[in-house]
Amino acid sequence: MELLGRGSPAAAAQVLQRASTAEPASRSVREALARAQFDAGQYAEAADNFRMIVEASPSDDYAHFGLGLALARTGRPAAAAEYLALAAAMRPDAAHYTEALRSVRATLRAQDDTAQDDTAQDGTAQDGTAQDGTAQDGA
Repeated sequence: MELLGRGSPAAAAQVLQRASTAEPASRSVREALARAQFDAGQYAEAADNFRMIVEASPSDDYAHFGLGLALARTGRPAAAAEYLALAAAMRPDAAHYTEALRSVRATLRAQDDTAQDDTAQDGTAQDGTAQDGTAQDGA
């Protein structure tokens, strides 16, 4: 944890990975590992570890929050919103949970708006079908 506190999250993640391998049932080690991975930009790995905590302890609001943030950073805002909504519901007093959820929902709305604009501009949906439902040949 000292490495994490000194701003060396990648080094902390390496040490904590070994600790997690030695003590796979330790929730505190796994959470510290997930936090270090997140801080080191290893978002997919952090998501995997936060997911393990969520599966073992579904009422852990912080694990839902961490999983939601990690999923958002991996470009999966819809999945992120699900976990962030659960975290916010479990801890409505945690303003940072609610703010993270608002941010992810704004991303989803922006993506929806962009997809609708693209369809309106060329008459073709992202899946290649015209607005009337016919397939486009791309030629």
